[in-house]
Order: sequence, then structure tokens, then C-alpha cells
Amino acid sequence: MATQIVTGVAGFIGSHLAETLLKQGEQVIGVDMVNDYYDTTLKRKNLSFLEKYANFNFIEAEIQSLDWSSLLQDVEVVFHQAAQAGVRASWGEGFRHYTERNINATQVILEAAKDAKSLKRLVFASTSSIYGNAETMPTPETICPQPVSPYGITKLAAERLCWLYLQNFSVPVTALRYFTVYGPRQRPDMAFHKFFKAAIAGDAIGIYGDGQQTRDFTFISDAIAANLAAATVPGAIGEIFNIGGGSRVVLTEVLDRLETVVGYPIKREHLEKATGDARHTSADVSKARQILGYNPQVSLVEGLTQEWQWIRQLYL
Repeated sequence: MATQIVTGVAGFIGSHLAETLLKQGEQVIGVDMVNDYYDTTLKRKNLSFLEKYANFNFIEAEIQSLDWSSLLQDVEVVFHQAAQAGVRASWGEGFRHYTERNINATQVILEAAKDAKSLKRLVFASTSSIYGNAETMPTPETICPQPVSPYGITKLAAERLCWLYLQNFSVPVTALRYFTVYGPRQRPDMAFHKFFKAAIAGDAIGIYGDGQQTRDFTFISDAIAANLAAATVPGAIGEIFNIGGGSRVVLTEVLDRLETVVGYPIKREHLEKATGDARHTSADVSKARQILGYNPQVSLVEGLTQEWQWIRQLYL
């Protein structure tokens, strides 16, 4: 049985990905340092779902402290989901966490991957943040990246490292640029989680700027389907794919839909525009459709309803 590694396994996307692989009967090694970027009890909860499976092996460690050459010996696929996430926290003092955990950690894995005989694919989790304020909407993968946050800079650097290792050592990499993934287990610093939590508490939802910014929202199960395809489709090696939900929505409209889901009005409070936030994001997913067979299945209202059910269990 082939072994697969999921880094960032205690996180939002990593835990869903590992759970899907485990249900399919795959051997999964999960790696996560379980840092305190957000409440670790949420990460432990994510892990508790995975630890029920006999085919799951968890390594709690920092990526750079592990012997990746040994770890990769019988591994066919690495899903590198681990990252220091968040645009707003990437300024100032916190920046070194982003260089260490997004650039250096990726380089350590790639360095070991070049000698890993059994490795068939390394799927790198990238981000729409590398586009910044893209000139074209929807944005294709061919557009020149212009990150507007330090976070976006570090993810772009890691992505570029992947291509260096592909070109020089034939490491079989592919990269997925996620556009605002949401759903059950979403990180508490992400918008929908914060919005729903505020709705439960009766607090006002903070809206950065005028509320007219747009986002392409991707439901978690669609992001997982993209990962599974990226790990197996022969034509994916050496390619970058936008992974979006297929619908670009204005923030104020999202809040209207949230009200429909929760069933009561939500208070709103306008805040200063956040530094490093892109004004608009919109994924051109035609390449992913063509090569990966990617086809987003979950509508925004359906996805929000699922996240709301999870949030209620968490906080009520």
C-alpha cells in the first residue's frame, strides 16, 4: 500500500485531505507542529477525527527538524499544505515565521524529494494571494504575480522553489493556488468563521473598507477534489492551477446570504481598509477544468449552511 504524507495535517485543509485519503484506505503520515497561530484545541479536535484510523501515523514536529530523506523512503505523494497563513499577521515582527515556515520548510522537503525514488508527486498548496491586485478578472495562471502582502511574497517564493527543483532535479511538483477556501473546520481568523461567531454572540461583523470588495470562495470539498486530481493526473506535473469556487461575490452580498443561513439580521460595522488585502479575487479555473477535470460542486449558500452547522456545534 502506497504511503502519502500530508503536512499541516492538523489544519483546516490538511485535516480534510487526510481524512478523505484515510477513508479511501491510503496509508497517511501526517506532519504538524501544532503551533499556536490559532487555538490549538481546534487543531487537536481536527486530529482526533484522524486518530481513529489505524492507517494514520501522526508526527508532531517542525518540518525543518525532521529527517525527510528517511521519511520519504516509501512515500508516493506529498501534499504540502503546511504554511504560516494569514495576510494581516505577515507584517512586522511576525514576518520571520513566514520565511521559516513557508520558504525554508518547503526547501527542506524539496531537497529530500530530489533523491526520493518512490515519489510520484509533490502537490504544493499555493494561494491566490500571489496575484495581489490582478489586472485581469477572472485571473488566469499566466498573469504576472504581484503580491501585495509579505505572506503572498513568501508563498510565491516557495512556489518558485518548486519549479527550480522540477527543472534541475525532476522533482514531480504541481501547485494549486487556492482562492478563499471555506467550510467546516475553517480557521478562526478567516472571515466566515469570524462572521458566524459574531452572529452567535450578537456582535457586529467588522467589514474592512466599503464592503464592495469581491472574493472567489471555494468550498473545502472542492479544494480536496482538486488535490486528489493533482496527485494522480499525469498532465499535472510542472503545472500551476487556480482552484476557485466558480463564483465571484461582493462582500455585502455574502453578508446578505449569511443572514439567510442564520435566519436573523446581522449587525455590521465598517473598519479601515486592511493593509495587504487584495481588492478583488476571481479565479479563471478553465485550466484546472481541462487538465484536472476540476468542477466545483458546492454553491455558496450550500457551503455556508454546512459551515454554519459546524460553527453552531462548536460555540452553542
